[in-house]
Amino acid sequence: MTRHLLLVLAFFSHHLFALEYPKNPDLELTPGSLCDRPSTHRYPEKIPYCERNVSTKLKNEIFQNYRDELGFRLDLRNRSNYKIDHYIPLCAGGSNKQNNLWPQHITVFEITDPLESVGCVKLSAAKITQAELIKLIRKAKLNLAEAPSVLKYLQSI
Repeated sequence: MTRHLLLVLAFFSHHLFALEYPKNPDLELTPGSLCDRPSTHRYPEKIPYCERNVSTKLKNEIFQNYRDELGFRLDLRNRSNYKIDHYIPLCAGGSNKQNNLWPQHITVFEITDPLESVGCVKLSAAKITQAELIKLIRKAKLNLAEAPSVLKYLQSI
């Protein structure tokens, strides 16, 4: 085979077998980070809180990085199927930095958003610590099968 044909085959096989979207954050691109420039402190634990502030440019870079670095297709023709998610949620003290953001598909955020909401209510009521909540959210976001049990636990405390 010619070099040109091999390149064409490689290109098409990459796109044929590429996954459409990530089911969880990639820990190399998105290890998570905490707010280090808070606008306020929240909850009895006085957790640093950063206001939501992610530019369109940064959102586009995140989509591009997940495409280029990891090979996800991330078809944005229907952009409403995606959001840029804070791996560590803002309400739990997460940052707006690139290393805390990843492209989340609707089928994923429909699973994880409810546990973030419940978790942050429990955090505000001092029923759970920031560290405990972050551990549970990471567990659920890295393995979606764990999300229902994490939600159930959060609802029970």
